[in-house]
Amino acid sequence: MSRLFVFSASKAYRAPLHSFTITLPARVPPPPARTIHINSSRPTRILSQLPLGSPRLPVHARRFFHGNSRIPPSERIRHAKPLFTNANVKRVVRSPSTHAIVILAIVGAFVFYFSHLETVPVSGRTRFNVYSRDSVRQAGEMQYKMLLYDLERQGARILSDWDPRTIRVKRVMQKLIPFSGMHDEDWEIFVIDDPRTANAFVLPGGKVFVFSGILPLARNDSGLATVLGHEIAHNLADHVGERMSQSIGTNILLYSLIILAGAFGAGPLAMQIFGSRFLEVAFGHPMSRKQESEADYIGLMMMAEACYDPTEAMAFWARMEKAQAGEMPEWMSTHPSNENRIKKIQEWLPKALEKRAQSDCTTTTAFADLFRQALERGVMIAEY
Repeated sequence: MSRLFVFSASKAYRAPLHSFTITLPARVPPPPARTIHINSSRPTRILSQLPLGSPRLPVHARRFFHGNSRIPPSERIRHAKPLFTNANVKRVVRSPSTHAIVILAIVGAFVFYFSHLETVPVSGRTRFNVYSRDSVRQAGEMQYKMLLYDLERQGARILSDWDPRTIRVKRVMQKLIPFSGMHDEDWEIFVIDDPRTANAFVLPGGKVFVFSGILPLARNDSGLATVLGHEIAHNLADHVGERMSQSIGTNILLYSLIILAGAFGAGPLAMQIFGSRFLEVAFGHPMSRKQESEADYIGLMMMAEACYDPTEAMAFWARMEKAQAGEMPEWMSTHPSNENRIKKIQEWLPKALEKRAQSDCTTTTAFADLFRQALERGVMIAEY
């Protein structure tokens, strides 16, 4: 209750004219406020109970909330809008422009895919490959430099040229290179002193790495020729470029699944982990096993033409079978099982022995040269 008095200014003694009472509504307490310090010497009071974007919040206050970098991250996250919502995804998916883009993308992908198909001359397998030999060689050069750096950082010791183990590897390579189909490569051979590692590989560009642990398993030069011929064959058949090309489609499919998983509430991280593993087992491993089988065949013919004993290939993989007791099942591995390898080599052995009988051990008109020519022309030269 409030009492209001009205006075008149016309009288000298200012006598009251009227006196009456009016009722005012109860005073509404102001909403709770918080103090936020901005670039000013005086704190500013902003109503914090009103939601962001509310029509009742003044425009300058909304701008302050959205633009001020001093707002706590938790406050901004609490009022942030989701990047993907079901409604947004459905609207984009059902849009006519999206349909047109998807159709054009699919048509373009099919044209690109079928224009880069080629046939592997020995197996008749059709594969997708977009990388030229020069591109693969450049990638191999980068990998070669990184590998040398890693070996140096780990303190690995590369054996000298006069070490008996290095001499042995170079002797076998010297006989294999004329039958490799890659005479123009800049061949370099490195033997790493690591008895615990039974491994060897050839990088694109002719960089050969042999770990000393493989030498006791090879036992003799024919066994070592089995290993080196197999690794050279991977480069001759351009399996490195094929794997690089295969990763393009796999990555596109994987990241598309991750985006869709995030849009529909599934865990993107879980999709990345399990999706990549599924794609690897479903597509990557079978393809790798086919490449390994092709390299086995090409390497066997290569070592036979270089006058090494192809029957030693079976003996070598039998020793590997004993050394790798308890290996994982073939369907989970990138390599065929040693047992299956031995069976296939037994099937190819008559042809390999025939190659050895026909070879003079020095000619450069070899199976590998015919393979490269057939690969460039897209024709078959043999089928195992």
